[in-house]
Amino acid sequence: MKVIGFIGASGTGKSHHALVVAYEHHIPCIIDDGLLIYQNRIVAGQSAKEETNTFKAVRRAIFSDDAHAASICRALQEIQPHTLLILGTSRHMICRICQALHLPEASSYIRIEDVSCPEEIAKARAIRRQEGKHIIPVPTMELKTHFRGYLLNSVRSLFAGRSGQKTPDFEHSVVRPVFSYYGKLIFSPVVLEKIVRHSIGAVPGMAKIHRLKVEKNYHAGANGLAVILSVSIFYGENIRCLTSRMKQAVQQDLEYTTGMSLDVLKITIRSVVPAPEAP
Repeated sequence: MKVIGFIGASGTGKSHHALVVAYEHHIPCIIDDGLLIYQNRIVAGQSAKEETNTFKAVRRAIFSDDAHAASICRALQEIQPHTLLILGTSRHMICRICQALHLPEASSYIRIEDVSCPEEIAKARAIRRQEGKHIIPVPTMELKTHFRGYLLNSVRSLFAGRSGQKTPDFEHSVVRPVFSYYGKLIFSPVVLEKIVRHSIGAVPGMAKIHRLKVEKNYHAGANGLAVILSVSIFYGENIRCLTSRMKQAVQQDLEYTTGMSLDVLKITIRSVVPAPEAP
């Protein structure tokens, strides 16, 4: 197995450019912040961004925990990739990771300065410092099962300090859709509305959509979609079960099709109408 190191100081945009580097060098596997990513899917590991302080995050990122390291080794043994890209802040860090995972030393190194201009690096640092955002190089849908249901929301510390108050947020996690390294992909609101109409129309118990609005959700630093619905349903339907099915259908179709998260779904039941008679 060939190992290539991708080096850059923290917050300079390594994860942001990792997919591009892997794509251009035909590298199928990436190790970043405790995660093993294979063909745009998280296959093993636990992200250092879930830890509650910097010390724990560093230990997670360099695989100091034997069980964590073993899970990565097993996955690599099964995959048998010809090349592996390892992200780190220095050569020493990448060497530590290689030792912990019993990998050969990196045969070559790519620096963040080789793939990013000074202006981009400065912007990445500013975003990390001011907004605490970190990009994980996997598609949006892949982040969901690995971060307890969060897509673009904060990964917050749930532990209370001695004073009884919650500790500050350690860092936010933002995912970069896999298509983004080809350029920008822009969806017209009309397209998003048609996706929602198609999803809702296929839900049993739905009678009619009266009002539909799909927009970007900018509240509280969110970065997903907000869907506002006003509908009629058939008499006799369990409203709680029906709205749950509607939510599941809309969320699945929107997130799968666009790669964006559904942050807000507001459903207003405008009326109840008689169910159609059986033929």
